[in-house]
Amino acid sequence: MELLRDFWHLISTPEGLQKLIGWGGLPIMSAIVFAETGLLIGFFLPGDSLLFIAGFMASPAGEKIVGQHPFSIVWLNVVLMIAAIVGDTVGYWIGHKAGPAIFNRPQSRLFRRDHLLRAHAFYEKHGGKTIVLARFMPIVRTFAPVVAGAADMNYRHFLAYNVFGGIGWVLSMTSLGFFLGRIEWVQKNLEKAVIVVILLSISPMLIHAWQERRKRRLSLAEPRR
Repeated sequence: MELLRDFWHLISTPEGLQKLIGWGGLPIMSAIVFAETGLLIGFFLPGDSLLFIAGFMASPAGEKIVGQHPFSIVWLNVVLMIAAIVGDTVGYWIGHKAGPAIFNRPQSRLFRRDHLLRAHAFYEKHGGKTIVLARFMPIVRTFAPVVAGAADMNYRHFLAYNVFGGIGWVLSMTSLGFFLGRIEWVQKNLEKAVIVVILLSISPMLIHAWQERRKRRLSLAEPRR
């Protein structure tokens, strides 16, 4: 039980992630990014937070605070982009091999059917661009490639969305950490900064959902002719 608490602290707090990144470097970060995007059991992993703090630690400001400079921002982006793209590719083939039957699989601690169905509904609504949009949505990004594979999405189309989304997600999150880390407030309030960044990353989706709901309400309110 204590081991689980220690692990949760490592992946859920800025201090813990700094320790984890400082200890494991690029290999452990690659494993986390891959698992969150490519394995169904990785939905709880901290992709956005990890990328932001990794970018922060790679910055000159982060080096001064953390006391080390474990990697360059260039190699950080290259390695984690590859991990994100490979992760989604594995997720796609898991869904493709399992087929539609995966939606009927019973829920368990390691398999969240409700999350899978939510990602499926999102895919039904947005089509292929889901693979890009889902990158910025925790939990959904884990299940979106599986849904695309189960829905038999053309692999070439999937790969294009996958590469574009993987590069955009990693580069945007690490760059925010790298450049915002120069701001004194961010240095002193890293946990709050992480929360703000995550909210900003999902804000387009929240705005889009609000607009869609507003359109539905307006259409229902219009008098029928």
